[in-house]
Amino acid sequence: MLSDLFAPEGGWTVRIRDLSGANGSEPVEVVKGFPSLAQANAFARRYVRDSVERCRAPGLPPEKVLETWFAFGEDAEVVGAPEGQDWRSAAELQDFVRSPVRDAEDRNWRVLDPRRDEADEAETEE
Repeated sequence: MLSDLFAPEGGWTVRIRDLSGANGSEPVEVVKGFPSLAQANAFARRYVRDSVERCRAPGLPPEKVLETWFAFGEDAEVVGAPEGQDWRSAAELQDFVRSPVRDAEDRNWRVLDPRRDEADEAETEE
C-alpha cells in the first residue's frame, strides 16, 4: 500500500476514545507502532467491533445496542492516515449493531496489537 511507504516514524497510531465522556475529549489509550496502515485499520475495526459486542445484551434491538455503545462503548481512530484510507467506525457501525458477530476473529484485536510483540520480547528476555 502506497501509504505504508510514507508511514510515520515509529509506525501508525490508533487512538481509543471512551464514548461515555469520562476522559473528555482525550483518548483513553494511544496504541503506537503499527507497521502498516492495513494493520492499524484492522486493529481499529476489530476493537470497535468488540466494543459493540460488549454492549450487546440478549434480545436487545439494534437501536438499543447503538444507544448503549454511544453511552458506554469505545471508538478507535487511526491517526494521520491519508483521507479515505483510514477505517472509520461510521462506515460499519450500523452493520455491527444490526448483525451480531459470527466469527470470534472479527473481534480479536489483541492479535494485531503491536504491544503484544513487546510483551512477548520481554518474556523471552527474562
